[in-house]
Amino acid sequence: MSVDRLTRVNELLKREIGDLLFRVMPSNVFDLAAVTVTRVATSRNLREARVYVSILGHEAERPRLLALLNKRRGELQRRINKDIVLKYTPRLTFELDASVEEGDRVLTILAKLEPATTPPQP
Repeated sequence: MSVDRLTRVNELLKREIGDLLFRVMPSNVFDLAAVTVTRVATSRNLREARVYVSILGHEAERPRLLALLNKRRGELQRRINKDIVLKYTPRLTFELDASVEEGDRVLTILAKLEPATTPPQP
């Protein structure tokens, strides 16, 4: 499969899964955290897809929500199969994407350094 087609499939799955999370999951599931699909990495044969999610909120909620997403993946896969025409519906695996939290941490460090590195005004 061409790289361009795989990129388009990844983006399509990312949008669809993001929409499905809020259409399929009960409304009280995400009360204490915000879940965002950051990227999807589909295998070249379209059989498997890793869905990277960012879970912002209480640190203790992350493992529970990630386990819940993996538990409900069958239902999400069925909905994807119904909504999107693909040769194969990939088997979803949800993984935590810590890049957003890492970016926030770096920005916090830079903000702390900024006042110390500003030269005094004459």
